Amino acid sequence: MRTYHKAYVYLTCGSRLLVFSQPDQPDVGLQVPGGTLDPGESHLIGAKREFFEETGLDLDIAFHHLADQDLVYRMATGELHGLHRRRHYHAAIHSVPAEEWEHYEMMPSFGGPPIRFRLFWLDLDSERARNPENFFAEFAAPLDELRARVEGTRP
Repeated sequence: MRTYHKAYVYLTCGSRLLVFSQPDQPDVGLQVPGGTLDPGESHLIGAKREFFEETGLDLDIAFHHLADQDLVYRMATGELHGLHRRRHYHAAIHSVPAEEWEHYEMMPSFGGPPIRFRLFWLDLDSERARNPENFFAEFAAPLDELRARVEGTRP
């Protein structure tokens, strides 16, 4: 089984989390910015690069380790089959740059044309955020830990 090293960013502003959907693929659930590391790239550098590529936001803020996750991933079309070793980071900002916007992933991990993303803020305490079925490929898994951090009950 092939192993892919991945890094993702859970960006919050207060109790709101930056997520995206794919308008051209409405069956794909909510995701957070991130993706596959380049050869020799560290998780942190990869997280910052992927975050910029998928959001268009170039933020000079600290990224803190949130969680690690191993996920055996199988896609119907066969892209990226294998073990996804994910490192999740948390970063926080004090004000949102926009309530929502569209951005294109110009170089998808598995090739192909650019992918359109609709980025927006989701309240972590909302019913939508509390239902893991609304998220793609286990992206909801670290949300309880993230809620605890945002609420200030853990460092």
